[in-house]
Amino acid sequence: MLRTHIHNFFSYKSKYKFILGYSLNLYSNKNRLNLDKRYFFISDIHLGLQTKEAEKVKENKLVKFLEFAADNCDELIILGDLFDYWFEYRRVIQKGFFKTLAALQSLSEKGIKVHYVIGNHDFLHRDFFETEIGAVLYYDTVSMNLNNKKFYIGHGDGLIKNDLGYKILKKLLRNRVLQFMFSLIHPDLGIKIASSTSKKSRDYTKTKDYGESDSLFEVAKEKISEGYDYVMFGHSHRKRFEKYSSGFYINLGTWLREPCYGKFQNDKFEIIDW
Repeated sequence: MLRTHIHNFFSYKSKYKFILGYSLNLYSNKNRLNLDKRYFFISDIHLGLQTKEAEKVKENKLVKFLEFAADNCDELIILGDLFDYWFEYRRVIQKGFFKTLAALQSLSEKGIKVHYVIGNHDFLHRDFFETEIGAVLYYDTVSMNLNNKKFYIGHGDGLIKNDLGYKILKKLLRNRVLQFMFSLIHPDLGIKIASSTSKKSRDYTKTKDYGESDSLFEVAKEKISEGYDYVMFGHSHRKRFEKYSSGFYINLGTWLREPCYGKFQNDKFEIIDW
């Protein structure tokens, strides 16, 4: 009898050891796979800015990229200014960009998570991207842990210290009461005004003298000193990949000049021309 109990004890112990080992192995593999996730990044496409012919070429290029992303990444992060202007009414979506919107929705349906950090040209959102496309919207800078690395991600507007004028304008334009009042204007006129305002904002950014030292790179240095591994901005339209201390500052430039995307996988970041 004693011999039987001893035999059963070691038999059960062996079985539980196998199950525990198998479970731990699955957990380890799952963690490994999570650390190998493929992240794609794009920024400053400015759909709607150029001539009709140029826009057609640019949007076709973007849609091909989104189709490529559907098969080659796990998550897509947009760093703002996907559109040169965007004003979303409660029941009206502005004309154009249908192929882009459909491609983004297709990404979500395939299980690709879409993150959208809004910029200074495309900030007038309601809930269309979240409810219809399935994207996650961010109205300010955001911290993300990607493959166990700390990312500080934002469009970049309003972060430069000596740009008080724009910071005041940003607060006014993103005020919900003012946005509601603007939404009472007929869409044809409202979108025309939004397009004109977008142009003035871009002209202001072009002519503003930010100084030599007070730049987005300086902001990135501060964040890297706080412990971030990667700091990513758009906005300036200046492509950069700079090593600083233990981290990196990355700016993907703009699709108006050099279409490209960022890729992060296996602890490696790349900027790849498209």
